[in-house]
Amino acid sequence: MAQQVLTEFKEHELSWTKADDILTNANSLQSKFIALQILEALIQTKWKILPDNQRNGIKNFVVEVILRTASTEESLRQNRVYVNKLNLILVQILKQEWPHNWPTFIPEIIQTSRTNLSLCENNMSILKLLSEEVFDYSAEQMTQAKTKNLKSQMCGEFSSIYNLCTEILQKAVQPSLIHATLETLLRFLSWIPFGFIFETDLINNLCTRFLQPSVTRNVTIKCLTEIGGLEGGSEYKEQYVTLFTLAITGLREILGDLSKIEEEWDEYDTEHQDFIQNVAMFLTGFLSSHLRLVEASAPRDVVLQAHQYLLRISQVDEREMFKVCLEYWNVLVRGLYEDGRNSSFNTPSALLNLGSANNGSGGNGLSADLRRQMYSTTLTGVRYVMISRMARPEEVLVVENDEGEIVREFIKETDTITLYKAQRECLIYLTHLDPKDMEEIMIEKLGRQMDGSEWSWSNLNKLCWAIGSISGSMSEDQERKVLVLIIKDLLSLCELKRGKDNKAVVASNIMYVVGQYPRFLKAHWKFLKTVANKLFEFMHELHEGVRDMACDTFVTIAQKCRRHFIAQQPGEPCPFVEEIIATAPSITSDLEPQQVNRFCEAVGYLISAQLNTQAQTQLIEGLMRPSNDVWDRLVQQASGNINILEDLNIVKQLGNVLRTNVSACGAVGKGFISQIGRIYIDMLGLYKAVSEIISSCVARDGESVTRHANVRAMRSIKKEALRLVDTYVKHCDGEIAAINENMVPPLLEAVLADYAQNVPPARDAEVLKTVATITNVLGGLMTDKIPIIFESLFESTMNMIKQDFTEYPEHRLAVYHLLRTINQKCFNATLNLPPTQFQFMVMSIMWGFKHTLRDVADLGLTIALDMINNFNISDRAISDAFFQTYFVDLLNEIIVVLTDNDHKSSFRLQCMVLARMIHLVESNQITAPLFDASLSDNANMNNSLFIRRSLANLLTSAFANLSQRQIEVFVEGLFNFNDDFEKFRNHVRDFLIQTKEFAGDNADLYLEETENEIQKTRLKEKELAMQIPGMVKPSDMEEDD
Repeated sequence: MAQQVLTEFKEHELSWTKADDILTNANSLQSKFIALQILEALIQTKWKILPDNQRNGIKNFVVEVILRTASTEESLRQNRVYVNKLNLILVQILKQEWPHNWPTFIPEIIQTSRTNLSLCENNMSILKLLSEEVFDYSAEQMTQAKTKNLKSQMCGEFSSIYNLCTEILQKAVQPSLIHATLETLLRFLSWIPFGFIFETDLINNLCTRFLQPSVTRNVTIKCLTEIGGLEGGSEYKEQYVTLFTLAITGLREILGDLSKIEEEWDEYDTEHQDFIQNVAMFLTGFLSSHLRLVEASAPRDVVLQAHQYLLRISQVDEREMFKVCLEYWNVLVRGLYEDGRNSSFNTPSALLNLGSANNGSGGNGLSADLRRQMYSTTLTGVRYVMISRMARPEEVLVVENDEGEIVREFIKETDTITLYKAQRECLIYLTHLDPKDMEEIMIEKLGRQMDGSEWSWSNLNKLCWAIGSISGSMSEDQERKVLVLIIKDLLSLCELKRGKDNKAVVASNIMYVVGQYPRFLKAHWKFLKTVANKLFEFMHELHEGVRDMACDTFVTIAQKCRRHFIAQQPGEPCPFVEEIIATAPSITSDLEPQQVNRFCEAVGYLISAQLNTQAQTQLIEGLMRPSNDVWDRLVQQASGNINILEDLNIVKQLGNVLRTNVSACGAVGKGFISQIGRIYIDMLGLYKAVSEIISSCVARDGESVTRHANVRAMRSIKKEALRLVDTYVKHCDGEIAAINENMVPPLLEAVLADYAQNVPPARDAEVLKTVATITNVLGGLMTDKIPIIFESLFESTMNMIKQDFTEYPEHRLAVYHLLRTINQKCFNATLNLPPTQFQFMVMSIMWGFKHTLRDVADLGLTIALDMINNFNISDRAISDAFFQTYFVDLLNEIIVVLTDNDHKSSFRLQCMVLARMIHLVESNQITAPLFDASLSDNANMNNSLFIRRSLANLLTSAFANLSQRQIEVFVEGLFNFNDDFEKFRNHVRDFLIQTKEFAGDNADLYLEETENEIQKTRLKEKELAMQIPGMVKPSDMEEDD
């Protein structure tokens, strides 16, 4: 009850008028915070509609409360949280009032800072918050014009702020005030003019006065990090070198050589650990930006000391800190590699000019060779660190859990995979820079595993993960020599070690390593055959994870080396694939059904390399014979007695056979039609039979029966049958006429009526997915089948999901994928739908983009855009009828989701649809009137004017907090910018920010920029990786033809 009263009070439109009484008279801090929340909501949403006297009254009251509460050191300490909230409220007011209505704010805050130390300390906090709001968070909270204005004002008045900060740092002795000033300065450094940083004593003071004391060293090193990350231009080179030299000198006095940091890390207090992490940030940031400069101008011992610190810090078992260091190591080794690749050092003329500044350095700093020599000791240390800290690759399934047990991994750790990729990149570069050193280190560490001096599961794992990660980065001769030695030692280790867990660890490492070196395996057939036989041996191991990994590794090798298994090798009586197929029952005798499927997938890849159709058919027949024998026996039994399909064991066997077919089909490709043709009719008959059984079970026992084990198993038969068709159609490679004639009619006959008649819980989303795949591949050939598909699938699915936005998520996504495919491939078929069906489709599309689930909303918007474009290029009579009926409704629904907080993630697509619709109107591509031309009020109306008025009326009713002028400007902008998408989107974004009055999180409005940046980075990294031997993993390379 109390909570309800409180909520009603906070939501009352006049509750803010009581805020001053509460803040002045209440003793409870919680009550004061409630009053501040009410004030904050007022400022964020209704500030501009308040009379001037009320705005000034609130502003003056907040300032007065801050001055009173922060006037003494004791009061400031006791009410720190309360004062911080008051400061935030003041900054919210400033974002509304400053500079136009409060031009004297900066002079006032500087003046009060000189009257009282406590006020001065709090004023530093206010200035820090203001800087953050304007320069760090403005993109997501303020319009472009407002942001530009505030930044300009802040920069214009910064001189007086800087003088205040300098005065405090020179004269103040109170640690908290100095710390607060440095924290404020830290927020300023990213945007203030460079002259305030590089043409004053700031850098010298930071390094010599504030780096040493423990109370200020953390914030000081952060300031130095911020300065180091600036691109100050060539005129400030000397200052950068001075900063770096002074900082390293100061760090030597504080840290020493850090030789025992790995052992002593846990003994450090939190503050010292934070300092070392901040040192890592400083060193990596500064060196990433200015390495060439300090190499050329700073003392060499200072540069090497910085790298030694990073090497020591990298050894600490602290993942986040290690990732920071790793990012820099990648920058360093990539730069050294690029230097060497671009260098002319290996040419005869270069040998006469070893030390010249132009030798591989672009005329700036040390030559490529001298740089490698300078860092050789450091890079050796980095190689040891990378190997000892190597993260687990995603291919490895056998892991050590927190209890020290060897188990199979079921969940991939995204962070670990990302870390592995970064470490792998680093090791590739390190190998290119000195392959001999890398070889010696790895052989040395493997020797210590063999003699037991460093034996442990963890050490062996990390070493083998590192060995596997550098595949392709050595010359073929060196790779062959090293790999033969490593594999021999690992096989010996597997024989030496006793115990299930030890063998599992060694076996998983052998499989990982061999799976990473397809180039070596291709060049050495006997070794490849030995490896394959070893994998078949591992498929009998007791440890489930080892068997899984053996199957996965066989798949990897089959994909990369398939032609070698198909060809008849010298000295062999037949191609090895024939031997594998002949002995497959023995090889797979200890495997679980899902592991057998992986094995069959691998053999399928081998069979796909056989280009002779007759020979390929024979291989498929041999591979599938065991499954076909089971299939024939069970289908024959079922044809004599349909009730055996109620036997759970029988049903599971049939499901496993179909799963095996799916696995093999995806690997073999279109040649698998010989096997599909053998079982297709029986499979569809089985589909109908289990459907009837499921329907009778539901009729007898109700919908809950769909959750029973036997019914779920029967449904799995239906799903796998559909997946088999789906898989084959995706790989049919142009055989669309045969599919349309022979496969589609019996399939639709079996599934469409069954789907429509089933109760919702018994409908399989795979039906929708398979029909979508067939429609996508067959295109126009499916036009005559679209009406029955709509009637059987679309309407029944929409009726089962339209109750809410969450139930049946798989069906929800699948039905919109199907609808999009129909719109793209068979649009003309939708024109022949009965009017009620067509209206239902359009309403469903509009309902689709109302979803909060981004995938569905994006699909709905994409379908709407496709549909609008399709109608625009259709016959004019057809398009006029469509736009007259649905254009205004579509436009209104787009505006609704565009201005709704829950749909921000689809902002880009919403803008695309809106811009396209406005463009069609403005460019007069819609010729039919969208308004009622029979009304006298519309005598002089046209579509452009009508849509302008409609939008204005809709927005006026939706946003009472906006003025008519704001809405008019927004609507006019939509029509002015509709053919320039970037301007259009920014215009909409600014409007949405206005509607919230700085409230809420608008980060998703910038989602596309983030996604584009990520995509550009990935493409750039891929292009770079393709140029460096070994950088692209074998599993990511193009497969053999």
